[in-house]
Amino acid sequence: MIRKIHQSVFISAFILIITGCKFQQPDYINVINASELNTLMHSQDIFLVDVHTPRQQHIKGTDIFIPYNEIEKFQDKLPEDKNTPIYLYCLGGPMGNAAAKSLHDLGYSQLFNLTGGSNAWRNSGFEFE
Repeated sequence: MIRKIHQSVFISAFILIITGCKFQQPDYINVINASELNTLMHSQDIFLVDVHTPRQQHIKGTDIFIPYNEIEKFQDKLPEDKNTPIYLYCLGGPMGNAAAKSLHDLGYSQLFNLTGGSNAWRNSGFEFE
């Protein structure tokens, strides 16, 4: 009986560790929520990129659509200055993370991903094109 309890505690701890690690953001990605992005878009001119595939309805103010897995093909559409902040979004977040990895590998250093993607944007009641 005690062995089963120890085994159960070990398995629970292992699952907690694994799932906790799964959701850690890499240090080269900054996260931004829908309200923060909306405020920023009303106060600054930002470079906003929809990376979701297949194409979706874009957040109003999106500068460009680049598929998350084709970042390298569209380098000529990206800012020349590698320190320019780039704001990414997809439907829920994971494709934005993948796009950020590719951009980071290309030397971009100011990368932001919309937490919850366009779903969070829609749930906050913000505009689409």
